Amino acid sequence: MKDRAVQFVCTECGRIETKWLGRCPDCGSWNSFEEEIAAPPLPKAGKSVVINTNESPVFLKDIAIDPGFRFETGISELDRVLGGGVMRGSSILLGGEPGIGKSTLMLQMIEKCSFGRTVLYVSGEESPSQVKLRAERLGLSLSNIAIFCDTRIEILATILEKTKPDVVVVDSLQTLSSNEVSSPAGSVNQIRCCSTELVGLSKRLGISLFLIGHVTKEGLLAGPKVIEHLVDTVLYFDQAGSGVRLIRAAKNRFGSIDEIGIFHMSEKGLLAVTNPTSFFITDREGQSTPPGIVYTAVIEGTRTFLVEIQALTVPAKSGFSRVYSDRIDNARVTRIAAVLERHAGIRLNDQDIYVNVAGGMKLNEVSIELPLALALWSALMGVSLPSKLISFGELSLSGEVRNVGFSEKREKAAAELGFSKVLVPKTTKLNGTLAICRCESVKEALFVCGKMV
Repeated sequence: MKDRAVQFVCTECGRIETKWLGRCPDCGSWNSFEEEIAAPPLPKAGKSVVINTNESPVFLKDIAIDPGFRFETGISELDRVLGGGVMRGSSILLGGEPGIGKSTLMLQMIEKCSFGRTVLYVSGEESPSQVKLRAERLGLSLSNIAIFCDTRIEILATILEKTKPDVVVVDSLQTLSSNEVSSPAGSVNQIRCCSTELVGLSKRLGISLFLIGHVTKEGLLAGPKVIEHLVDTVLYFDQAGSGVRLIRAAKNRFGSIDEIGIFHMSEKGLLAVTNPTSFFITDREGQSTPPGIVYTAVIEGTRTFLVEIQALTVPAKSGFSRVYSDRIDNARVTRIAAVLERHAGIRLNDQDIYVNVAGGMKLNEVSIELPLALALWSALMGVSLPSKLISFGELSLSGEVRNVGFSEKREKAAAELGFSKVLVPKTTKLNGTLAICRCESVKEALFVCGKMV
């Protein structure tokens, strides 16, 4: 039958083909096409069709903005990542691995938002009694939280039109379904149809919408990419070490994507870590720093973190060296090792290199390149760097050490935590709070460190 035609949809990007393909031409993913029943084509509108509307274009200067257009969720770390709070009528997509705490965070958030606002928790994966038990375990107030467990989009839209809540959490997007789409819940067509309906409805009614999404084995949000284009904000919830959760924005129309939120998982749910400057470094209580350990300061949004970079080198047993690093990009580690070998005479091509960041934080800043080089040198030579030394700087392929931004801010954070020395590029401007050691090249940096040990 023509209205029951079969089509194949890529689960990664949403591309539609009339036949199955092994590899998607758009996103390049393999074995991602799934068979679905194509929706019947809509009848074409004739020339005589007249659309009546009372809408007309307006000038931006004539649009009035309500002072309460943005409100805080009551969770400081979540507000920081969102850009200061939640915008009315905005849609936020939250993704993360199973069991990481997405539902717990949303339940805590919706409980804090329930004071003075109407909230609705739409659960498609848990029954009302299960949600209640979770809320009681977290010690949340249950009096103002409304729950709805029907995931049919037509019924949900009717409820939203009737009650007009201020905040809605949908847990999860993959459980929604529409009668207009013959595919099962969680399919590409269902996700696209339901999310489009909910996002449009939230903007029209001024509802702040939170959608919880599943992730693939690669850590990306499941479903077509069009979902990420529809929503205003895309958040990723990651695990960094035991009990530590990081939330960061991959897209934010109302704020920066450079901020990260840090939470600690406890028996009472997720607790915000409001002062994480020293959260990722180890307190060794006066003991000497082991070889391969270097401290540096990184900037994430408006905050400064002190982190501990760890390196280990062992003779390669397989005839060629390998790099093992999941917290710092492998390509960066390989490049720094090549710069050390070419410009400092440090031979690493016969060594297996292991690199880690204490606390599980992923580092992408160029400022970590100088401390990474020091950590590799320290691990290879078996010497310990001073425990009160901090360093930051970018390395060029010619072996030069280059300036990085926010140097004074990094120095101040290090001084507050008891560091006494800082190794920086030659032209870096600092406040002089710490004893300053300068270097122009990576070879000079290793010479300066060699005099300290």
